[in-house]
Parts: sequence; structure tokens; C-alpha cells
Amino acid sequence: MSVPEHGVSEVDDRPALSFQRTVDRSLVHRTAVAEVFVVDSIATGDQRCEVGAQLPLTHGYYSDHLAEPARYDPILLLEVCRQAAIYGSHAIVGVSLGTAMIIDSFTLRLHADGLRTGSRPGDLVLSTTYRGEPTKRGRVRNAGVSQELILDGTVVGRHEMNLTAVRDSELEALRKHQRGAAPPSTADYRGHASGHPVPPHLVGRRDPRNVVLAGLRRGDGGITATVSPYFGNNALFDHDYDHLPAMVIAEAARQAATATVDDGTGALVRNHVITGITASFEHYAELDEKLVVSTSTRVKPDGANTVDVTFSQGSSRVAEISLEIVSRHGGE
Repeated sequence: MSVPEHGVSEVDDRPALSFQRTVDRSLVHRTAVAEVFVVDSIATGDQRCEVGAQLPLTHGYYSDHLAEPARYDPILLLEVCRQAAIYGSHAIVGVSLGTAMIIDSFTLRLHADGLRTGSRPGDLVLSTTYRGEPTKRGRVRNAGVSQELILDGTVVGRHEMNLTAVRDSELEALRKHQRGAAPPSTADYRGHASGHPVPPHLVGRRDPRNVVLAGLRRGDGGITATVSPYFGNNALFDHDYDHLPAMVIAEAARQAATATVDDGTGALVRNHVITGITASFEHYAELDEKLVVSTSTRVKPDGANTVDVTFSQGSSRVAEISLEIVSRHGGE
């Protein structure tokens, strides 16, 4: 692994993060260089570092939103946090390549007003602390990360994530054992998974390829739908999976929450801003079983909405995600 090149700060002699190039794509578990956002890291202490990332202004998936004014996508920030966590697990904690990072839970808190896009890509610094002690055999099983998000010098959020590290070969054997046979791959699927996708404007999107829900139905205080992503979306499926990955489920939760707080016409989606996401994952979302999403809403005294989103396959609960949503009007 080559040592990253750093600039030198004019304030002191500490090295400064360089935003000139992305890191090796294998260190963030991406196939396409275009989907790598981490650019550099600097160690600041024992299992602590600063990780730099550049946020794109135009991206076919992360920039496809109806909300105004334009803000950086919270799912983009979550993906950047995930990449930084994986990068540090390899580069700082010492987890070997060929290790799968299974997301157990995460919490993201955002200051929405600090996330408006400008005229140039955003330089994001993640002040990061890693958790993960090697076992007696020298392997890290349970890992975690705490991150403070600093965008162009301003703190805009905090993130925590808990991960389980498993060797790829062990995970493959475990999946076969659990199912009794090898699971299918996303490479075997084309188009949307099932049904007719929800019209994009109802979930805050323009491009139907970015819609991940189908068969949306409204009820008292919530919606139900089927998770049906477009398998040709390379941002969601950068490489082949034997399940629906956590970031697809997070996107489904965002779209389900967006539809829940709307009036059914798409007229309100431009004004809603996500300020928090909390998630826990219990089982893999299998590709060959229908994944059903359902929502309910809690209203806080300040008028903010918390939408609780549950994912299930048959009688098994796959994941639970809660999103905090506030309304911003006009140029607020």
C-alpha cells in the first residue's frame, strides 16, 4: 500500500489532508473509482485519525432530488461515513483485506442548514475514532467507529456505526449453511426487482432508476410497500451481492419516510429535510424473498416528525430504521 501524499499546513507543522485524489478503491470495498469519495487520512492518536472525503455536486444517484434548496444527500454522507469506517478498519485498526464488514447498526445526526451545496465540491473531514480489539488469535471481530463531520470548516453532524468483521470465505460458508444452498446473486437480476415502481416524484426523485419502492399503499399514519430496486443502478450495486445491502435498505427507508410525510401527491417532498437516521439490522435481506416495508409516524412537540420504518421478509424482521424529518419552507 502506498503512503498517501499530504500537504503541509501553513498554521503549524502538522500534515494537512490532501484532496487531490481518491484512495485505493479496494480499501473502501468499491469496484468503480467514480464511487470512491474518501481521499486521504492522517493519524491523530491511538485508533484515531482524520479522514478526508470530497462530496460531488452532480451525481446520477446522490444528486437526484426534488428538495429545495439543494443540500448534500444524507445517504451520501452515510456512504462516506461507511467508506471512512472501512478504510480506517484496514489502514488504522489492521483488519485484513478479504474481510467483509457487516453493518449491525448506525446513528447519523445532521445539522441540515450546514449541508447546502455551493459552487464547488464539498471538502468533508471526518474526525474519527475506531473501536476494535484483536482477539488472542489477532483478528478483529467486533468493530465500531465514531465520527464528527466537518464540512468546509463547519461541524455538520455526527455518526456512529457498529460492524462485525468476517472473512469472505467464512461468510460464504455461513450463508450456504443458513440457506441450505448458495444464495442467488444480484448479477442474476435485471431491471426492477418486482412490481411497478412508485412514481419518482412521490419519493422525492426525478429518475425512475433511483426509485427502490413498488406497490405503495397508504393507511392510517403510514404506508406499506415492497422494496424493488433497479439492479442496473451502479451506485446501489457497485459490485455483486448475495443480498440487498444495508445502503439499499437505508434508501428504501428514506423513500418510505418521504412518502409517509407527504400528502400523497408529491407536493410536500420539496420542503422536507432529514436531520437524523438510526438503524439496526437483524437479518440479511434475501434477494429471492419479498421485502416488505411499513411505516408509522411520531410527531414531536416541536413539530418534527419521526418516521419508524420496519422491514420484514415473511415472519422475520430484517431491519428497523427511524428517520427524523423537519419541514423547511422557501429559502430557509
